[in-house]
Amino acid sequence: MKLFSRTKDTHTGRQLVLLVEGMHCSSCGLLIDDELEDIAGVRSSSTDVKAGRTTIRLEEGADVDSAILVAALQQAGDYTARPAD
Repeated sequence: MKLFSRTKDTHTGRQLVLLVEGMHCSSCGLLIDDELEDIAGVRSSSTDVKAGRTTIRLEEGADVDSAILVAALQQAGDYTARPAD
């Protein structure tokens, strides 16, 4: 689990944003980030609890279906998610 990054992320891979409901505190955000970062092809996840969204950066060339990410959130806790428009 990475709490702080001292280097600027210049990653150019694809980015996905999910709208997430059911988060109550910063621990929810950390749990979601940890769960998503365990998925092959996910480089990083950054969850904003107040905004109700998580931004997922994928590895260059990775093809991760958003349905896999949504299912991972449902396994992590009582969260519902959908891709942002």
